[in-house]
Amino acid sequence: MTAPTGAAPFAELGLDHRLVAALQQLGYEEPTPIQREAIGPLLAGRDLLGQAATGTGKTAAFALPVLQRLPDGDRGRNPTALILVPTRELAMQVSQAVHAYGRGVDARVLPIYGGQPIWRQLKALTRGVDVVVATPGRAVDHLARGTLHLDDLEVVVLDEADEMLDMGFADDLEAILAATPATRQTVLFSATLPPRIDQLARRYLDDPMRVTIGREQAGVRHSPRVRQSAYVVARNHKPAALGRILDVEAPEAAIVFCGTRNEVDELTEVMNGRGYRAEALHGGMDQEQRDRVMDRLRAGTADLLVATDVAARGLDIEHLSHVINYDVPAAPESYTHRIGRVGRAGRSGVAITLVEPRQQRLVRAIEQHTGAELEVASIPSVADLRARRLELTRETLEARLLAEEDLERFRGVVESLGDGFDLMELTLAAISLVHEQVAGTDADEQELPEVRLYDDRGGKGSRGGGRRGPDGVRGGGRRGPEGARGGGRGGRPGADTRRGGGGDTVRIFIGAGQSAGIRPKDLVGAIANESGLSGRDVGNIEITPNFSLVEVPRHAADEVIRALRGSTIKGRRATVRADRNV
Repeated sequence: MTAPTGAAPFAELGLDHRLVAALQQLGYEEPTPIQREAIGPLLAGRDLLGQAATGTGKTAAFALPVLQRLPDGDRGRNPTALILVPTRELAMQVSQAVHAYGRGVDARVLPIYGGQPIWRQLKALTRGVDVVVATPGRAVDHLARGTLHLDDLEVVVLDEADEMLDMGFADDLEAILAATPATRQTVLFSATLPPRIDQLARRYLDDPMRVTIGREQAGVRHSPRVRQSAYVVARNHKPAALGRILDVEAPEAAIVFCGTRNEVDELTEVMNGRGYRAEALHGGMDQEQRDRVMDRLRAGTADLLVATDVAARGLDIEHLSHVINYDVPAAPESYTHRIGRVGRAGRSGVAITLVEPRQQRLVRAIEQHTGAELEVASIPSVADLRARRLELTRETLEARLLAEEDLERFRGVVESLGDGFDLMELTLAAISLVHEQVAGTDADEQELPEVRLYDDRGGKGSRGGGRRGPDGVRGGGRRGPEGARGGGRGGRPGADTRRGGGGDTVRIFIGAGQSAGIRPKDLVGAIANESGLSGRDVGNIEITPNFSLVEVPRHAADEVIRALRGSTIKGRRATVRADRNV
């Protein structure tokens, strides 16, 4: 939702003035696309099948017409509307939203879900409610007990219907819908519309209005506010790569999705060992444990949530800035649900996926599903980490200087040291102390090997671990003539990716390596910028701690050597010559 400047556009949709006033107080300015298209038909009593991603405003789209149905005066004890959601967390969120929208009409809203004392729910149902927001399992429990009466129900809403089916609630949904009046209005919202959703709609919806919010209409997965990228990394280097990425990205709060409970627990322990305040969330935890985890995350005492898909369903964390797929989801729909947790309500967000070399097909399926290509980026190098840590130190010092705190009490220390030390040396020593406290020590970390995706035939693919190089080629432009990218760090210098094979290429020795922060894209960029070659002409690249070897076409070797000798790489001049071990 956007900032408040008035609520006239909502009034134009035919909403009651009390609902419009509530929206104005909440700061809602204009309806979102799903609200514009859905509210009118729902007010007219139509059944509706809506497809919209998480975060597009669909809760208000179905909640406002539900609230407008509530009559003035005595409403009795039985609910007018039932809203079914897949998880406890989503039940609480939807209930809070409906309560906020319905203050002006005195709406009685009750969430019922597992993990909450049932006596509290029984007491509220006995007093009477207007809108029940329930998980399917707990709703079936109350129906079996005879404590949830649906005889007077006018509206049923199935929110996140695809999620409910994925979680195995199909039988529960049928039992609940069978207990509702045939005259009810039925509303079904889903982020995706697989065939089983169509089957559900055909069975329980009567001539429904179909509303689809396409990718050009603020779908979260296509939103320019969500930066989507991928890092190609070998499985055994994924924990270290995740740490590097988090160090550079510095998220306000992040969810890291893993495939299994064991992986969640193991990764949580690893990340805590790296100094992150990480919390685990998976199906093996009881409700009290889950509540403690979510309280810590929302309070800011934890900044990293490591979770499985099922455990994280329905979560809405306001200050969440990053979603990281530690494991590539096998179903593209899961990717949509995961990244839909950022970029909401006009905020920006980041979605990052760690891809193993042989997961090309999964990446392609996600790209086809979302209609957007994942930008493949390089794993941050040691030099990147050091630069980020220095930037963090600079920001900390700048904030202290702008805070107008009393620094005069330290003047005596500066003056007493000023007689024996140069002012610049004194400043550098002070900054080094701040740097160690703020960013930690610059440990001599090893560079992670750069790998690339394999193609469907099991060979090396063309998409690598770097951003687009100077010639516009992914992976820093390191492609061989057949479309295969160069070997990268740790690559085989003699790999047969050369045009025509045999003696068509030679290796060039460059006296700078990992210790100087050199990466393959730096070498490709220097060659493409300083010589007549393009990134496509560069073959395999091998980078050691102290030197690098690069394959180039034999006919252009002398030109490349002359060009590199007259230029700098990463700001320094290096020895450049033909490799003597050819």
